[in-house]
Amino acid sequence: MIEERFIAIETKLAYLEDFVNKLQNITVEQGHMIDLLSSENRMLKDKFRELQDSLEDMPNVRPPHY
Repeated sequence: MIEERFIAIETKLAYLEDFVNKLQNITVEQGHMIDLLSSENRMLKDKFRELQDSLEDMPNVRPPHY
């Protein structure tokens, strides 16, 4: 009886250890993805600011076809 309980506890522990390892791997992957997306977001913000600045520098003139 006690041996069966130990086996059940060891089995549950093994499943929990596997789950924690998988969860840790997923968390690390998500951390890398967050870093990548943050970097891309920063680059897009910078590019958007550049485009805004270049549009502000353009004079408000009618195109030649008017």
